[in-house]
This record gives sequence, C-alpha cells and structure tokens, in this order.
Amino acid sequence: MRSNRKLLLDTLTIGALLLASCGIAAAQGSQGSQSGQGGQSQPPAQSSDKPKAPDVTPLTLDSAPPPVNAEEDAAFKAFQAVPNTDLTKKIELGEDLIRKYPQSRYLPPVYYTLTIAYMQTNQTQKMLDVGDKEVALQPNDIATLAILAQTISRVTNSSTPNAPQQLEKASTYAKKAIEIAPTLSKPENMTDETFAAGKNQALVAAHSGLGLVLIKHGQNAEAIPEMEQAIKLDKDPDPVNYYLLGIANKSTSHFDDAITAFNKCAAMASTLQATCKAQADETKKKSATELSAPK
Repeated sequence: MRSNRKLLLDTLTIGALLLASCGIAAAQGSQGSQSGQGGQSQPPAQSSDKPKAPDVTPLTLDSAPPPVNAEEDAAFKAFQAVPNTDLTKKIELGEDLIRKYPQSRYLPPVYYTLTIAYMQTNQTQKMLDVGDKEVALQPNDIATLAILAQTISRVTNSSTPNAPQQLEKASTYAKKAIEIAPTLSKPENMTDETFAAGKNQALVAAHSGLGLVLIKHGQNAEAIPEMEQAIKLDKDPDPVNYYLLGIANKSTSHFDDAITAFNKCAAMASTLQATCKAQADETKKKSATELSAPK
C-alpha cells in the first residue's frame, strides 16, 4: 500500500479543488497568502458545485451565520500554519476551533483537513464522522466523497454494525463523486496539470470504492470496469486495486486477466505481495482445469 506521505500529498492535491465554492477564498483575502500552509493553497481553488446549475447553497460570506471575529480568524490562521507533518497539533487546533466556533464559516476546510489527518493517524471512526459532517455542509465536495467512499468500502465487513447501510453509503458517495467530476471548472490560478491530477485522484478513490462495494455484493463482472478505471487514472497505482481487480476477474473466470493483475500486485512492495503471488499461482492451477469465460 502506498505510504502515508504519498497518500497525504494525493489527498491534499484533491483538497485544493474544494474550497472556492464555500467562500473561504473571499474570507481569507484580507488575511494575506497562506500558500503551502496547512495543505491549502491560497486563494483556494475550485468550484465543487456544478458550474451551470448548482444544486446546493455554498457557505459564503453572506450566508455564514455569525460574522467572523478577530479571534476566529486567528484560530483559523494558526490551524493553517501548522505543517502537515505535525498531525497531532493539526488535529488539536482543528478540534479546538470547532468547539469554540461551531457555526464557523471555516468549517469546510477544517472538516476536510481533519478528515485527512484522522486518516493519516488511523483514527478511522473520527475520520468517517467528520467526513460526513463535511459532506453535509458541502454535498458536492468531490474530494471527501471519494475518500469516504474508498475508506468505508475497505473497512466495512460482515461484523460491521449496519454493514449494508455503510456499503450503500459508500456506493452513493462514489457515484456522486464520479457524477460531479465532469462538471468541475478549472480555477484560473491552477494549471491544467494540477487540476487534472487532483480530479483524477478523486476519481481513483471513487472508482476503487465503488468497485469494492460491487465485489462485496458479489457483482464481480460490474466491478471489473470500476477497478480498471481506478488503475488507469492513477499515476502511481495502488496494489490493493490490482489485487481487487484480480479477485473480480478470477471470480468471473477471466483467468488470464486475473493472473496479470495478481502479478502486478505481487511485483509491488506492499503487505499484499505474498497474498497476490499465492493468488496468481492458485489462479494458474484453476485455469488449467476450468474454461475461461469469454470477455
């Protein structure tokens, strides 16, 4: 599995796509540039709403419940200033800001950043809780939708309370992210390359999450194109996705494709190497005794 540092950089790239529609750029305009601090580039970048017919009311300066005061501004600037390498401090200041200013206009970027920080510190339940709060505020936040879809699909198993409902949520979030992606408008201050990379990384997580939900429902044929798309869009493919593609192909008797996927997984440094090698060997034996299904 990719390193925490790599995953953090990927998710922060996605996060650069979410803030402009929540009025944060305008709110921070008087505070000076915070570029490179707290994982958010200023002015932040994108409209996560559909450009032509937005169906949500973004959190803007006009709609923010209370006016921002100096203390709230200072708290948010301090939160942003903490480097992403100091996740403990980042979480501490983010949680403190939420407690002190529960109606803050800065909640979307704080919720998003905490979602990533909790993921990086393996606080999965906190990640899911705060991510759901972010989606409630910003229903078209492609980054959080995609990250939650992938995470929920991976952590949910038969012993998970309300597992069917959790998998349904993952599917809904993934489909929403995939639906939103083509509607995103590139911010003026973002390069085409950065914009495409952020959008694609969100789609990687969304397709992976949806594919795994389908696998867990036994819909392996439907899962194959989702996993293939996740791998195709990822500049640094996750071995988990190769493993899942192998499982889906093996389950539908596409043995050659399964062996290829398992071998690619086995060639990558991860905790799945031994498992993928064993799966490749088992699939080779299976293909010798069973007919492959036509593609």
